[in-house]
Amino acid sequence: MEECALLIRHYLLFFLLPLWIIAGFTDYVLHKQTRIEETAGTKESILHAVQLGEAGIPALFALLLDINALIIVIMLTGLLLHEITAIVDVSYASRRRYVSPFEHHVHSFMEILPLIAVSLVTTLYWNQFVALFGIGSDRPRFELHPKAQPISTAYLLVLLTCIACFIVLPYAEELWRCLRAAPSRRLRENTKHTLRPSQAA
Repeated sequence: MEECALLIRHYLLFFLLPLWIIAGFTDYVLHKQTRIEETAGTKESILHAVQLGEAGIPALFALLLDINALIIVIMLTGLLLHEITAIVDVSYASRRRYVSPFEHHVHSFMEILPLIAVSLVTTLYWNQFVALFGIGSDRPRFELHPKAQPISTAYLLVLLTCIACFIVLPYAEELWRCLRAAPSRRLRENTKHTLRPSQAA
């Protein structure tokens, strides 16, 4: 049983999390290729930042803190909000810029990976998960405590550096690029609206 739990932890740490970073960076590159700053603009970029928080904050809690009923609730809430925001994001973006089949495929990875991660965490801490529903002998614990057996500092440093370099900084650059282009984009849109009546005449 302990070997199985260790295998799941390694799968989460060394496969799912790196894959999520790769998918997130790939999505950023695709946004840049479609010139998001001139199409969907700042609103879509803000939706990306929101999704980063919805997935990233629960993941950070799970990496650093003892996983109990409270952390599981935070993860489930983040998962639900992430899915809702992803639907809003794609609905907004697809009406304003080209979203290729490949980008849709990348989105599918970015949606399913958090679901798999949360599902595996609930299996590792099943007693605390079912305790939320009054099942089992354990009482649900709603506390914030550091892990009794923390993840290695070296792994955390490498992981957080990768997240900063390939997720946080690229998406911050995207938002900055969108904010910088917003005035000229609004001017173009206003010009189009102004020209339409004269064109119709």
